[in-house]
Amino acid sequence: MKMFFSKYRIMNQLTPVQMLFIFYFIAVIISTIILSLPVAHQDGVDIPFIDILFTAVSAISVTGLSTITIADSLSTTGIILLALIMQLGAVGIMSMGTLIWLILGKKIGLKERSLIMTDQNQTSFQGMVRLIKEIVYVLLVIELIGFLVLGTYFLQYFPTAGEAYLHGFFGTISAITNGGFDITGASLIPFRNDYFVQFINILLIIFGAIGFPVLIEVKEYLFQNNESRQLFRFSLFTKVTTTTFFILVAIGTIMIFLLDMNRFFADKSWHESFFYALFQSVTTRSGGLSTMDVSLLSEPNHLFMSFLMFIGASPSSAGGGIRTTTFALAFIYIYTYIRGSKGIRIFKREIYDEDLAKAVAVTLVALTIVFSSVLVMTVVEPFSLGQILFEVTSAFGTVGLSLGITGELTTFSKILLMLLMFIGRVGIITILLIFKSKKHKRNYHYPKEKIIIG
Repeated sequence: MKMFFSKYRIMNQLTPVQMLFIFYFIAVIISTIILSLPVAHQDGVDIPFIDILFTAVSAISVTGLSTITIADSLSTTGIILLALIMQLGAVGIMSMGTLIWLILGKKIGLKERSLIMTDQNQTSFQGMVRLIKEIVYVLLVIELIGFLVLGTYFLQYFPTAGEAYLHGFFGTISAITNGGFDITGASLIPFRNDYFVQFINILLIIFGAIGFPVLIEVKEYLFQNNESRQLFRFSLFTKVTTTTFFILVAIGTIMIFLLDMNRFFADKSWHESFFYALFQSVTTRSGGLSTMDVSLLSEPNHLFMSFLMFIGASPSSAGGGIRTTTFALAFIYIYTYIRGSKGIRIFKREIYDEDLAKAVAVTLVALTIVFSSVLVMTVVEPFSLGQILFEVTSAFGTVGLSLGITGELTTFSKILLMLLMFIGRVGIITILLIFKSKKHKRNYHYPKEKIIIG
C-alpha cells in the first residue's frame, strides 16, 4: 500500500508533458505486443522483433515508414489492428483516453485537461473536452464517408466485396491519419491513372494534415445560417494555417514539376504531370502515400521534397515536422526584419513575442536534430547523403516516403529513425518541455550589453 501511494505521489510530481511522454511510450509497448501476436501475422511469416517495434512506432507516430511489406506480412486481423493503432496515433493518446473517460461517465479533472492541452498543442484549458468531442465527431464522419466512397468504388478493382471494402477501410484510415501505410504492396501506384482515387486521397490527406481546429471552424461556418455566416470570423490560427498550407502545396506542385520537367515528366501528358506533381506535393505534408516511385525523380527534387517534409503538416493535426505555422512565423520574421519593421503583423493582428521565440527555437532545434541524425547515419550506412537526408526528413516529418532503403538499414539506424518519428509526432516544444525544471522567477536583472551578430 505504501508503495502504491509512493508511486501515486511520483506521478503527481510529473509535469503534463512528462506524463504524456510516458503515455506515448506505453502506447508503443502495447502496440508492439499487439502486432507481435500470431493472429496478426500471415501463416508461416516470422517478423523480427526490431521490425515489429519499428512498425508499431511508425503507426503510433502515423509515419508510414516500414521495414516490412504490410500486405505480405500481416493478416486481415493484423491489418485492422494496424489501422486502429494509426487511428489512436492520429487522434492522440489523451484524446482517445478522454473519449473513453466520457463514455464511462468519468469526470475530466484539471490534470486530465492539462494533458489534453499538451497532447493537442493548445494554449488554454478552456473548451478542451468540447474540442475532443468535435475532433472525434469530425474525423468519424469524414472516415465513414471516405470508407463508403472508396470501398464502393474499389468493387471494380477487387474480386470480392470484402476485399474491396477492406481496402476502402484501410486506405481511408491511412490517408486521413496521414499514416502512409498501404496494403496494395505498392502504395497508390496501381491507381496512378485513376484520378478519382487520387482526388479522394488528396482530400483525406489534407483533412488529416491541415489541423483539427481548422476542420472544426470550417464545420461551424458551414452549419451557420446565412446571417450568422456573414458575421463569422475565422481565428488567426485558421487563417495562417490554411494560407501557409495551400501556398506550400501550390509551390510544391510547381517546383516538383519544374525540377523534373525534362526527365520524369518529359513523356507525360499535362494531366498526368499535374496529378503526379500535385499528389507528391500534398503527400509531403505528412501523407506518405505515393502514386509513383519517388526514386525515379532527380536528386534536386529529392532535396526539395526533403525541405517540404521537414516543414510537415499543421499543428494539432495528424502530421509532424516543424509545422506550417512555425515556418510561416520564421519566414515572416525574416521578411519583416529585412524591411526594417518591428513586430510581426499577419491579417491585421500582431504576433506575441513568445510565439515568435518558440518558432525560432523549434526551427533551430529541429535543424540540429536533423543535421545530427544525417551526420550519424552517413557514418554507419553505405547510402548516399541524399538518400539518408530523404529518409531522416521523412521520419521527422512523419511522412513515410522512402527511396527504398528503409528495410536495408542497420538496427542502429532503425532505432534512430524511431526516435525521429516519435519526436516529429509529439513535437519539438513537447520534447523540450520534458526537461524544463520548475524555477522561481528572479527578482533582479543583469545589465544588458550589445553583442556583434553576423
